[in-house]
Amino acid sequence: MESFLSLKVPLILSFLVYCVAAHGRHGVGEQPLSKIAIHRALYALHENASIKVEPVVLGTKGEDSQWVTVELEHPEPSQDDWVAVFSPANFNSSSCPDDDEPRQQAPYICSAPLKYKFANDSSAGYTTTGNATLKFQLINQRADFSFALFSGGLSNPKLLAVSNIITFANPKAPLYPRLSQGKSWNEMTVTWTSGYNINEAVPFVEWGLKGESQTQSPAGTLTFSRNAMCAPPARTVGWRDPGFIHTSFLKELWPNTPYTYKLGHRRFNGSLIWSKSYYFKSSPYPGEDSLQRVVIFGDMGKAERDGSNEYSNYQPGSLNTTDQLVNDLNNIDIVFHIGDLPYANGYISQWDQFTSQVEPIASSVPYMIGSGNHERDVPGTGSFYDSNDSGGECGVLAETMFYVPAENRAKFWYSTDYGMFHFCIADSEHDWREGSEQYKFIEKCLASADRQKQPWLIFAAHRVLGYSSSYWKDGSYGEPMGRESLQKLWQKYKVDIVFFGHIHNYERTCPIYQNQCVNTERSHYSGTVNGTINIVVGGGGSHLTDIGPVQTSWSLFRDSNYGFVKLTAFNHSSLLFEYKRSSDGKVYDSFTISRDYRDVLACVHDGCEPTTLAT
Repeated sequence: MESFLSLKVPLILSFLVYCVAAHGRHGVGEQPLSKIAIHRALYALHENASIKVEPVVLGTKGEDSQWVTVELEHPEPSQDDWVAVFSPANFNSSSCPDDDEPRQQAPYICSAPLKYKFANDSSAGYTTTGNATLKFQLINQRADFSFALFSGGLSNPKLLAVSNIITFANPKAPLYPRLSQGKSWNEMTVTWTSGYNINEAVPFVEWGLKGESQTQSPAGTLTFSRNAMCAPPARTVGWRDPGFIHTSFLKELWPNTPYTYKLGHRRFNGSLIWSKSYYFKSSPYPGEDSLQRVVIFGDMGKAERDGSNEYSNYQPGSLNTTDQLVNDLNNIDIVFHIGDLPYANGYISQWDQFTSQVEPIASSVPYMIGSGNHERDVPGTGSFYDSNDSGGECGVLAETMFYVPAENRAKFWYSTDYGMFHFCIADSEHDWREGSEQYKFIEKCLASADRQKQPWLIFAAHRVLGYSSSYWKDGSYGEPMGRESLQKLWQKYKVDIVFFGHIHNYERTCPIYQNQCVNTERSHYSGTVNGTINIVVGGGGSHLTDIGPVQTSWSLFRDSNYGFVKLTAFNHSSLLFEYKRSSDGKVYDSFTISRDYRDVLACVHDGCEPTTLAT
């Protein structure tokens, strides 16, 4: 007994130390804009300090993003000097909304900037010469821009100089389309953002078969106000007008067929505003035997290509993941981003940045999202976890900016079909325990899969409701209540693979049921469906989580790196699973599944249909 304790106690202590450290890295990462104490900003205008930006008019050739050059001079330079981008340009307001951080004195800056850089980031000699040239990339965000030079660092900002105003040629232009599966297999939805309310222009999509006559479909329009936010900073310094979000439903599509589309707004003077042209391929008929390729990941976040906002190195892998998917887009049919999208955390401007970043992907293939803690959680608002990880957004941004085929978008669970795949997407931020409304949906979704036509049954949620050796909670790996409630459903309905994010690394388990591997294979699975493979794929781009210190018997492959999963269904009997790193796009883990329909029907422990002796 004594020798047993001498081994066990150090192991437990090392695991507890790991958990505290991992929680600090994984769960507490700060949104870079939150480091700016903008409510403390003071006037310190310097007559010899200046900041100038050019060009003055952006997007003259229809571009929705453009690089600008910022020239600044300061006779008393410091390494703490920094440059902020504000939009709208008039950021000095004498009437700030009530919040928890009153402005003591002018300049009464009520909104955080869109992004920032330190003055010496690109000009190493700035602290000596007082001169610097910085490059920023701006995207069209429905308003004009100005730049401000501050001293005092982020915690005690002093406003030294304000630049000239610059703007896009059409700040209200329709931008950043994102596709989603509709509620039926032959429907595609198109959602986009513009500055046009319905009292200014009528939104629509012009679309049709590639190379043939086009038709027009109307779009609905949504927006929301500051009062729809649940807590700071979304209600206070993080607030920015989101513009107008339009969604059109393209129906009765031919299966597996290329379509073109463009976004339009018909103004009441008769003029038309057009986006550029885009394309997509419609979904295959459910059960159709064709090559079908699915990408799944979580926790990607967003990052700035100009290097701004990286003070806390918050989402260092985000652009690599995005670029790998763009490069391989011709070999991807549908994408699932299972929670923690931009990590805006209440800074509303960052959702525009995110939709701009994923636009090359989301405008071409369905970009299906799940709800994560950084989209939904706010204390006292009905979220299952009592934290303010969403920064006061309480799900409003995710529900409005993206369409999902849910019965109620405030309850972010839904099912969708893609050819031979049937997907059940759960919302880990709402109650999923047995007897709950969501639990009933999950069982109905799993039970509705026609495995003869759709042999590949996939479950996904943000938090680890199954197994992860890097997620230690309440004395168990993963969410113990989730596993207790859900794994019997996975076993009963013979779910092939379950996917989770939240933990910022990659892990694959054996086919597992009740903490036991039910198969000794590692790279190829065939025959009876017994046990479910659990995958953590939360390394989309946000700061990484270390691998847990204990090598469990059911964990087959672990990688603390940025990456994503690709599933390729060749037919009804053959599936390829690949885990790829975002750094190089190469495969670092893989396995195959091959089986026949009778293998799905075969009786397994806790997965048998009732029988009778009657004849």
